[in-house]
Amino acid sequence: MTAASIEPRLTSLSHGGGCGCKIAPGVLAEILRGTSALPMPPELMVGIETADDAAVYRLNDEQALIATTDFFMPIVDDPYEFGRIAATNALSDVYAMGGTPIMALALVGMPINVLSTATIGRILEGGASVCRAAGIPIAGGHTIDSVEAIYGLVALGLVHPDRVRRNADAQVGDVLVLGKPLGVGVMSAALKKGALDAPGYADMIASTTRLNTPGPALAALPGVHALTDVTGFGLAGHALEMARGAGHDLLIDWSLVPLLPGVRARASAGFVTGASGRNWAAYGAQVSLPAAFEAADQALLSDPQTSGGLLVSCAADAVTDVLAIFKAQGFDAAAVIGQVAARQDDQPRLRLV
Repeated sequence: MTAASIEPRLTSLSHGGGCGCKIAPGVLAEILRGTSALPMPPELMVGIETADDAAVYRLNDEQALIATTDFFMPIVDDPYEFGRIAATNALSDVYAMGGTPIMALALVGMPINVLSTATIGRILEGGASVCRAAGIPIAGGHTIDSVEAIYGLVALGLVHPDRVRRNADAQVGDVLVLGKPLGVGVMSAALKKGALDAPGYADMIASTTRLNTPGPALAALPGVHALTDVTGFGLAGHALEMARGAGHDLLIDWSLVPLLPGVRARASAGFVTGASGRNWAAYGAQVSLPAAFEAADQALLSDPQTSGGLLVSCAADAVTDVLAIFKAQGFDAAAVIGQVAARQDDQPRLRLV
């Protein structure tokens, strides 16, 4: 009997897959309470104060170091594709700060009495293939024997200090552009229940393994004020982080938001993740919805995105250039989805129009 015939499905070994594994926003805020009081060196350009995508440390007048890490349990059963998705997701935070990756370290936790060395090797091969595509080495890492399969990267990158783009600098009048369609969490829920067809699976893999390489070119545009990537907290959660950091409201026209093919019908059929509900419980009170907003749309708004797209806040006269950068690098679904507006209440909100 071959190893493949006796090994369990990778997704059966995880209590939650991909960025759906993230600790819920409200719980995370409670855990992190008080940590911002720790002393920070003046060279630290970006730390934990804005819930940004990565830390940034100024090295000199020309270079700043971006440091981040991301890892999770399987979102798909194919070990090679799991490795690709996890690595793509980890490198995204470097691109989201406007930087270029320079190297990575692997983080590997595997149930070695359950999975074969061949399967574990394929996970690592998948991650290595993405790093080769990004032009960087995996220069080391750490492994442990774990109950659940866990894989990810520590990712390091470089950026000019003047081109660091935080999630907190959106300006009133800015236009919002989203680089990838939503729906990865819904697709993963359908996959886990055996209800995702081959075209849907192909769409999911294509989205989650597309590196967010437009980041540096976007950051080089003077009109781009803020950048982030949409991951485990869903579009609503990461848009709210942008709103809180800037102190403004974000307005999103839901009719303009790109979705993966067939994903709304799947959400309507009940293929949603538990993380979507936990996300909404954490921040739904800070989101204003139209009166007729349907449950499936709400689920997609808070749907956890694994290796999701870049969310850009830019001046209106920069939109053409922003979209051109996305399209030139193969992000054909990139679209204008809203704008930044003056705050109407005592706290920033996300408002759907």
